[in-house]
Amino acid sequence: MAEGVFRRHVADAGLAEQITVKSAGTHDYHIGDAPDARAQKTAADRGYDISKQRARQVIRRDFAEYDYILAMDEVNRKYLARLCPPENAHKLKLFMEFAGDAAAREVPDPYHGAPSDFEYALDLVEAASTGLLDHIRAQMRKP
Repeated sequence: MAEGVFRRHVADAGLAEQITVKSAGTHDYHIGDAPDARAQKTAADRGYDISKQRARQVIRRDFAEYDYILAMDEVNRKYLARLCPPENAHKLKLFMEFAGDAAAREVPDPYHGAPSDFEYALDLVEAASTGLLDHIRAQMRKP
């Protein structure tokens, strides 16, 4: 959901040519699969089409290629930290660090939960996406 939401924020801001948005999992469980049907429905209900996205696993090259490596939770951040070359460690953050005053520090995985868990995860993703885009815009304005 995070990729689809942030991609939409970027497009709506007219920055799709300047900002690349990709997501990847830390494990190979679902490589090539579309997002969970419940995630697709929750996202679609709010106007986000994530149906064409396909899962991939993070690779070492991602740490050099991208400016931000954002984990949804601390377990995945720690896993990514073990893969991350020291020179790219500054890129690794929790996604919710960009959510401003949000009470949550992590985006919980709704996979084993109820539809309301997907709604809550999407609420958090939207908040963090707004903050991340604001942060990137501020960085783009710096000389």
